[in-house]
Amino acid sequence: MATQTQETQDVQAHGDGHGHHERLQHHFLSLDQQFGSAKLGMWLFLVTELLLFSGMFVAFAVYLQWYPEAFAVGAEALDWRMGLANTIVLLASSLTVALSIHFIQKGNTKAMITSLSATLGLAVVFLVIKYFEYTDKFANGIFPGEAFNPTGSYAFLDVPNAVQYFSIYYVMTGIHAVHVIVGMGLFAWLIYRALRNHFSPEWYTPVELGGLYWHFVDLIWIFLFPLLYLI
Repeated sequence: MATQTQETQDVQAHGDGHGHHERLQHHFLSLDQQFGSAKLGMWLFLVTELLLFSGMFVAFAVYLQWYPEAFAVGAEALDWRMGLANTIVLLASSLTVALSIHFIQKGNTKAMITSLSATLGLAVVFLVIKYFEYTDKFANGIFPGEAFNPTGSYAFLDVPNAVQYFSIYYVMTGIHAVHVIVGMGLFAWLIYRALRNHFSPEWYTPVELGGLYWHFVDLIWIFLFPLLYLI
């Protein structure tokens, strides 16, 4: 009996009708199973991230009940137009990252790279807006904790417990900004791999998982914007 080739053995070992793909790891039976496991892992990671932000949301709610007047004054110091601009930017970035997944599913790597680049650019715009928002407050003594010393146009914030509002504000928006920076690194890595033709309609798991992560980052901001800027 003729000896089977290694390729035939691989197809039988992973026998799902897809054959052995170069991106298929040996401990999975098929690309679909591998993708499902990776996606489940990402969802579990996002649950831990949700718990992180949920704790901060609870802290905000508690302090809001304790110091409603101080929190109302603190919210007046935030520019809702900047918050709205960043909301629009992130919503647009969710669209572009979704398009990148759509394009690679259709085998259009060039369009996927363009969409990922647009997402990366919009993330930069978000951080630039946040930079101007932060620096304006820092220049007028609006710092978290004991360094809180409002001056100039922010002198009206020199009221009891206003510092609690801004301490929570900087923690929540700062941690969210860190997640945006992580997302930027992720998109840069995806673009690099796409330029080397690592993705195809048969395998684009990192793109899909990157999109999931970015949608989560956007969703958190959807809650932060009204909570901090409008309420």
